[in-house]
Amino acid sequence: MALIAVERLEKVYKAARGEEIHALHNVNFSVEDGEFVTVVGPSGCGKSTLLKILAGLLLRTSGTVLLKGTPIDGPRRDIGMVFQSPVLLPWRSVLDNTLFPIEILKLDKKKYETKARELLKLVGLEGFEQRFPFELSGGMQQRNAIVRALIHDPAVLLMDEPFGALDAMTRESMNLELLRIWSEAKKTVIFVTHSIPEAIFMADKVLVLSCRPGTVVEIEEVNLPRPRNLDMMASDAFGVYTRRVRDLFEQSGGHTIQGVM
Repeated sequence: MALIAVERLEKVYKAARGEEIHALHNVNFSVEDGEFVTVVGPSGCGKSTLLKILAGLLLRTSGTVLLKGTPIDGPRRDIGMVFQSPVLLPWRSVLDNTLFPIEILKLDKKKYETKARELLKLVGLEGFEQRFPFELSGGMQQRNAIVRALIHDPAVLLMDEPFGALDAMTRESMNLELLRIWSEAKKTVIFVTHSIPEAIFMADKVLVLSCRPGTVVEIEEVNLPRPRNLDMMASDAFGVYTRRVRDLFEQSGGHTIQGVM
C-alpha cells in the first residue's frame, strides 16, 4: 500500500461574487514511504492548493486523499508543513520555536527538548538555541522552520516553495542541506517549487501539473544517483530530464523560469 494515495481529487472554490473557480481536476498519484516527490506547474495551477489539501488545511470538493489508508479530513499529527516564509515567532528563541508544536499538541516539552537539540545539531544550528529569529540569516530561519516541522516525528513533510525567497547561492546550499536531512531523518517529502532544475535535482519523481484546473499531466521518474551534488546539474543526463520536464511544462501552458535554481 502506498503511503499517500490521491484519486480523482477535485477542488472547486466559491469566489466572492458567487462564481465557481475550478482549482484541481481529476488529480491522481501515489507516494511511497521515504520518497522525495516534487511538484511543478504554471502559476495558479493549484500546487499550493494541493499541498494544503494534503496537509488537511483545506477540504477537498470530491475524490479520495489517503495517508496510511485513512482519509485526510483535517490537520494530523503525522503531517508536517514548511511554508515559503519560515513563520517563526519573533519573541521565541530557536529552541522555543522548535518546541512550539509540542506545546500545541500538549506533549511533554521536557521529554522533547533533547530531540529538539539533536535536530538543531543535525541542521547546523547547534549553539544558536537561545538566539532569536532576527539574529539568524534567511537560510538559518528556514532550517529552524524545518526542524519545527520535524519535531513531532511526522510521517510526511510537506514543503511549499520553502527556498523561493532565498538568494541563489543560499538556495543551492539549502537544497543540499535538505537532501542530507531527508536521507538522515528518512521522511517522505512532497516539495512544491517553480524551478524545474530544483525539482529534478531533489526528486525521486516529479509531478507536472497543467494550467488551472490543475491535473497531473505526467509523473517523471528521476533515475539519477544519490547522494546528489551540484556538479550533477551539468551532466547530460540531468539536461535530458530538464528538457523533458520543461517541454511538458510548456505544453501544459507554463512559462519556465530562467536560471539554474
